[in-house]
Amino acid sequence: MITNVTKDTFNKEIEEAKETVLVDFWAAWCMPCKMLSPAVDAIAEERADVKVCKINIDEEPELAIRFGVMSIPTLIVFKDGEVANKSVGLISKEDILALL
Repeated sequence: MITNVTKDTFNKEIEEAKETVLVDFWAAWCMPCKMLSPAVDAIAEERADVKVCKINIDEEPELAIRFGVMSIPTLIVFKDGEVANKSVGLISKEDILALL
């Protein structure tokens, strides 16, 4: 399951999460984001120990600024509410798993 996160739900969904959280910063107009999405979706289905969230940067620019998202897609891994890993650009499913 994928959770769409807003600035209003960020603390509850990501910072207070007990499990590892993979956050996909994306936009509807971004072709590499669309290419990355199937891999992110597959991880959400396959990994019960990982919470997968998506943040649309056009709808939530404050969160993009807060985490220094300059290019998309950007994936950020949170552990215990803190940034643990980050990747910018289109990467493979195997590389996403390695981030976790």
